[in-house]
Amino acid sequence: MPTKVLIVDDSLLIRNIFEEILSSDSSIQVVGTAVDAYDAREKIKSLNPDVITLDVEMPRMDGITFLEKIMTLRPMPVVMVSTLTQKGANTTIKALELGAIDYVPKPVNNQTKGSLQILRKELIEKVKVAANANVRTFNKKESGVIEIPTGKSFSKNLIAIGSSTGGVEALKEVLTKLPENMPPIVVVQHMPEKFTKSFAARIDNLCSLNVQEAEDGQVIKPGNVYIAHGGCHFRIKQKGLEIACDLGGTDKITGHCPSVDALFDTVAKIVGKRALGVMLTGMGKDGATGMLNIKKAGGFNLGQDESSCVVYGMPKEAKQIGAVDFEVSLSKMSEAIIKNICN
Repeated sequence: MPTKVLIVDDSLLIRNIFEEILSSDSSIQVVGTAVDAYDAREKIKSLNPDVITLDVEMPRMDGITFLEKIMTLRPMPVVMVSTLTQKGANTTIKALELGAIDYVPKPVNNQTKGSLQILRKELIEKVKVAANANVRTFNKKESGVIEIPTGKSFSKNLIAIGSSTGGVEALKEVLTKLPENMPPIVVVQHMPEKFTKSFAARIDNLCSLNVQEAEDGQVIKPGNVYIAHGGCHFRIKQKGLEIACDLGGTDKITGHCPSVDALFDTVAKIVGKRALGVMLTGMGKDGATGMLNIKKAGGFNLGQDESSCVVYGMPKEAKQIGAVDFEVSLSKMSEAIIKNICN
């Protein structure tokens, strides 16, 4: 059975472009289009799509408000359509927090043939991934911060986290539960350049920890989270007696830039047995080899379990090659991190 898709956008041009792109794949069936949230609501009821593509900016009810209603009342896979601007980045981060599976850039009037081909590949791939994703019901309830047990010392002095599809929501859940007196945390989340700064700022507002986009040469300190800058690799390096952020390189490693493998490889070399690796939800296999290197260096690794992943790709790949020491659900990940960094 083909994946049934409903396209929701107030622009006739965008609706036509998306319908043409998606209909070109035999495994996808566009069952309808909608001009706004109210039209979409009725068509979701009558057409029962497997996936919807949802524009962020629409008349009468914006895409974010409608997405929250969907994820609260009738959770289903949603791929957001967003402009790659600072405003679009902020809105898209919010959408991913609410449970949207992924996002694609809104086509522009001067779209080149090459960029249209990239959009075609990305849209089809992300709709297919969304159709098979594990959709989580949106829940506004926030969990409290977990305290580090009194009298415990740290056996690990760096935590390295990798994530991709579903990672915005997963990272928010993990990081907001961690206390301010943690070892430093370094993170690669697959995300474009304009999005990572907005994401770091958003999580920083919700966390006890200080969360920031990593800067080249910045010394890594306890109580801080450093998120990879979109569009370039994030590694760590020795800086005298300290460890610092090392940013640079735009070549794709394991299909991505920034790459989890690039970060994990340097964590294995520089921190070794004092490192804790964490693999969260994501499509593909980026980070699996790097995580195995952390384990070979004497470090310890946690992987998110299949039932709590939006996409059980990256944790599965790491598990299959023997890199994961222990799997844990997303709701218990923060607790597991604390348990495994303490003596």
